[in-house]
This record gives sequence, structure tokens and C-alpha cells, in this order.
Amino acid sequence: MPTSTVENYVKQIYLQQQERGTDLLPMGQLATVMNVVPGTATAMVKTLAESGLVQYEPRGGIRLTEGGTRLALHVLRRHRIIEAFLVDVLGLDWSEVHDEAELLEHVVSDKVLDRMDALLNHPQYDPHGDPIPTSQGDIAEQSISQMIDCKAGDQAIVARVSDQDPEFLQYIERHGLIPGTQIYVTSVNTWADSIEVRLPNETAVVLGSNAAAKILVRPYSSD
Repeated sequence: MPTSTVENYVKQIYLQQQERGTDLLPMGQLATVMNVVPGTATAMVKTLAESGLVQYEPRGGIRLTEGGTRLALHVLRRHRIIEAFLVDVLGLDWSEVHDEAELLEHVVSDKVLDRMDALLNHPQYDPHGDPIPTSQGDIAEQSISQMIDCKAGDQAIVARVSDQDPEFLQYIERHGLIPGTQIYVTSVNTWADSIEVRLPNETAVVLGSNAAAKILVRPYSSD
């Protein structure tokens, strides 16, 4: 059975691959996201390569193998179902469940996880809008973009929040920008580096580009 360290590495490699849009991740980037010195990351990657979970190119970077991707998706499935369970069943705030799930994802059994999934009626997304992989490793594709890339007059739905910082999550929740919320972009101010959106209750919210880049949206459809 993989250790929690192995699971954390393959999960982060997968997430960084998705974020960067490439399957080859530079070693320096991996060391940064794992918050370790490069030598520690390199030693771990060699262990992962020996286990058949990654392919390691010393001057290029690393990429997950099919087995590594399968393990990463399994860990993400555990993490995201646990987050949904903590929010929907136990009533924890969505701003505090990420760290709890980071701990529980390594110890929950598949049997318990499947019962949690069934109790939640097999959700496709976690409370932050991240897709939950199926038990077969399939994951829903979304056509999403950063809110800051919207133009005045666009209508969209908040799909995901990419920043798990509790204060940021509490901030956007106070302003009603949780996943599933419809927004109308009233203006984009390039000089102030900000965007203004209107919610269904007619509340206007102004966000700086840094905050708006962390909120991912999908096109609105009236169908």
C-alpha cells in the first residue's frame, strides 16, 4: 500500500500537470509545491520511478505513468468525497475542510469511501467545484476559464474556486460567489485592474484581478 508521502507526491504532480497543461513537470516546480529542497524531491522522484509511478528525465522533469495517474485520481477521489461529506453531512464550513481531508484521505478505506459516496448520492463535484473522479478513474471535463478573462456583458456560472485559503473562501462566500452562482459582468476596468459582476439578487461585487483569477467560471446557458 502506498505511503501518504507517495500519495501526496503523485497527487501534486497530477494537479500541477493539469494546471500547467503539460504532462512534463520540472523538478524545481515539484520541489516548490511540495515545500521541500530540490534534493529531497529528486530522491523521492527516483523512488517513484522505481515503483513505476513516474517517468523521470533528469534534465527535463517528471511525468506520471498510467499507474501513477490512476493512483493520483484515486487519492483525489478520496479527498474530494471527504470534503463533500464534511460539508454536506457533518456541517463543517467549506473553508476548513481542505486540511481535514488532507489528513483523512490517507486513512479512509475504500469500503467506507463508497458508503460516503452513496450517502452523498454520488456527487460529481466537491464543495469548491473540483470534479470528483469516479471509482473507475473517469473525471468530468469542464469548459472553464478565469473570471478575470470575462468581458463586459458576459453571463457565466461560478464553477470552481482554485484557492483553498480559508480567508479567501470566507471572503468570496460573504460576497455570494460560491460554485453554482450565476453572474453578469457589468464592467472590466483595465486601469484599476478589476472586474465588477452582478449577482441574481442585484448585488454588485468588485474584485481585483488576483482574486478574480482564482474564481473559475463556465458559460451560462438558459437551457
